[in-house]
Amino acid sequence: MSDLTEIVDSLENRISKLLHKYEATKQSQHSIQEELAILKEENERLSEEVKTSEKRIHTLKAANAMLGSNEYKKETKLKINGLIREIDQCIVQLSE
Repeated sequence: MSDLTEIVDSLENRISKLLHKYEATKQSQHSIQEELAILKEENERLSEEVKTSEKRIHTLKAANAMLGSNEYKKETKLKINGLIREIDQCIVQLSE
């Protein structure tokens, strides 16, 4: 009978340890999920920041070319020609 009691006590002990490990793992998973959500938000914010910076760089390159820089003249001329074509198309549509 004492063997049976020892076995039951041992099982209770093991179950208690497993439940404790389960709760600790559950808590760890929850904190990791929170951290993941925060990192996703930060990643999204940084991606938007990169896009904004790229647009700003493009604008600064065009402005630099218009100020007389030889480095971006071709790019700026192409952009201006594209804008002129768009304006011509608008004029044609308005005259119809």
